Amino acid sequence: MRSALISGAGVAGPALAWFLRRDGWDVTVVERARGPRDSGYAVDFRGAAIPVLAELGILDEVRGHRTQPRATILVDASGTTIGELPASAFGGDLEVPKSALTRILHRVADVTYLFGDTVTGLVQHDDRVTVAFEHAPTRTFDLVFGADGVHSAVRRLAFPGVDPVEHLGMSGVGFTTEDHFGLDQHGRLQAERGRAIYAFPAADPSRMTVSLSFATAAPLPGRAAHEAAVREIFADQPRLLAGLAEATDVYHAATCQVHLDTWSAGRVTLLGDAGFCAAPTSGMGTSQALVAASTLARCLAGHDDHQAAFERYEAELRPYVAENQRLGREAVAGFGGLAAEV
Repeated sequence: MRSALISGAGVAGPALAWFLRRDGWDVTVVERARGPRDSGYAVDFRGAAIPVLAELGILDEVRGHRTQPRATILVDASGTTIGELPASAFGGDLEVPKSALTRILHRVADVTYLFGDTVTGLVQHDDRVTVAFEHAPTRTFDLVFGADGVHSAVRRLAFPGVDPVEHLGMSGVGFTTEDHFGLDQHGRLQAERGRAIYAFPAADPSRMTVSLSFATAAPLPGRAAHEAAVREIFADQPRLLAGLAEATDVYHAATCQVHLDTWSAGRVTLLGDAGFCAAPTSGMGTSQALVAASTLARCLAGHDDHQAAFERYEAELRPYVAENQRLGREAVAGFGGLAAEV
């Protein structure tokens, strides 16, 4: 039985784990978090991702968690409505809470999970990869897959000295707070030059999820610098800043993409954000993760030689990734000139 290590238990990792188990692999998934991540906001699925949910056997269950599509009201700096975007502008063919998707994905694959741990070393041999962990004993696997996000530990080890992360000129912070906008199942977007405030209903009808986005020439150095920038740029929004200070689900991020000439190095390959992040602004991160997992597993099943499988995987998926990354860049540019310097 062939063995595989997958680093990352978000979306791409558990999906790939399911496909590999189906095909007879012995699969271990390592995840730095202490358990399945139940944080995050709504995620959506578009186009080719829907058949992958069906292939995983979870489409009907995922549909059972479908959120209500919502239009987005556009407002100016004074709060006056100046337009409206249809629900399709921010949602895909199917949208569900991230926590629901995580629970479903972690249940469908009969694999070994190592939570609270991470990969710290990779030594490649002709027929295997020796993997060192922060806590677990060293083990060997036939193949290793990095599905551990934009700042992938596997990528750093397999591609030493390579920094493929491209900052797109925007950073942001997200959180839930009291709905003092009175959203009534609508989103609300206030986009100005250099910043944007996007709010949409949370699961609790008395609360809303808020995304504060702003132009940055480079990623900010740490959480403290990020929060200081938010307080300065959104100083005229005291109620939002008060909600941010009280929130327990604050999420900081720099909008970026990952560009690599190849996604594979020997017996290691990448998928999801680790290999080709398209940026949250693309709206394609979850779909891309699922499609990549399905494509990679199919290519491995069709080739005895992993190198040939990896080459086929890249050849098939790169056009799809390139289009999603184009969407991510265009969305940043379209946020009211958000990427321009302020």
